[in-house]
Amino acid sequence: MMVTATDIEAGLRAALDPLSLEVQDDSHLHAGHAGAREGRHFTVRITAGRFYGLSRVARHRLIYDALQLLIPRGIHALAIEARAPGES
Repeated sequence: MMVTATDIEAGLRAALDPLSLEVQDDSHLHAGHAGAREGRHFTVRITAGRFYGLSRVARHRLIYDALQLLIPRGIHALAIEARAPGES
């Protein structure tokens, strides 16, 4: 079964306790793209206290770690906007 935005949201909520979270399935925008056969495309917008003082790369690593069991189920691409509270 392919991964859904709901699956991603549940994984991120459990691991990072975000203040805000939006997961958008962008797969329809990539129809015909070679990677579309390998999985779905998502945008993640997340604000979490865990991101305070972390670099962009460290924030992304936390997200990928939280989703490690879902990635093989069909996440081809993630566009990530990760912020700490108070950042714009």
